Amino acid sequence: MRVEDLLIYGKSKCHSDLAKMLLAELLNLNSLELLNHLDDIVSKDKSELYKQEVDAVQSGKPIQYVIGNVNFYGEIYDINENVLIPRFETEELLENTIAYIKKFFTEPVDIIDLGCGSGVIGLTLEKKVSTKSVDLVDISPNALAVTYKNCVKHSSMANLINSDMFEKVEKQYDVIISNPPYIKTTEEIEDIVRDNEPHLALYAGENGLDCYRKILKDVSKHMKERCLIAFEIGYTQAEDITNLVKDNLQNVRVEVKKDMSGKDRMLFIFKNLE
Repeated sequence: MRVEDLLIYGKSKCHSDLAKMLLAELLNLNSLELLNHLDDIVSKDKSELYKQEVDAVQSGKPIQYVIGNVNFYGEIYDINENVLIPRFETEELLENTIAYIKKFFTEPVDIIDLGCGSGVIGLTLEKKVSTKSVDLVDISPNALAVTYKNCVKHSSMANLINSDMFEKVEKQYDVIISNPPYIKTTEEIEDIVRDNEPHLALYAGENGLDCYRKILKDVSKHMKERCLIAFEIGYTQAEDITNLVKDNLQNVRVEVKKDMSGKDRMLFIFKNLE
């Protein structure tokens, strides 16, 4: 089939932008370049694969899982149904964390990413700041298989640890960062998220705080004398998590920052960082 014929098929099944994105990815082009290749012949195998991908998107599968990768902070990372799809809000967490690391640390830092999923947070930090070590931790071996692929793709020196948060971690760190599960088990979320993304990485108990409790219970043993902790949080959770910090840590400063939508989305904890 020709490129144009496939586009017509795709647009009849799903949104035009998604149809173009799927075909461009399959043909190793960008969406704008497709217009210059409308009369090109696409092999039977690729044509059938494209139709299958269009049907998957039409049935409600996120396009990121269909394509198998996502652009995060300007880099392409592999993903599949064993890990969350990285969101723009997490890029905002990275933007702020990078700025704080550059402000407060002059020497290479030891970093741990708790509940790393696909590894995009820790791997981005490894690229953007001077690091002594980067440890990527997840409870799911299937998630860590995705992390490993991304480590290879990006020539990373990060260490992978299969652990429930700090359970199998022994080191101390300059920077502790996490975008843990924080959705309440009773909370209504979009069907496309609930039906496709791993519940292990979404839900965190009745009030969505289970993972923060787990991290903060043990975190003091893993903080260096000067330490930055960075959390992505649910937009209603700032007060509750601040109270958890007060219950578990002394002599620290807490800062809550809003995302681009004006919602509380990031919580930073500073130990001896002024």
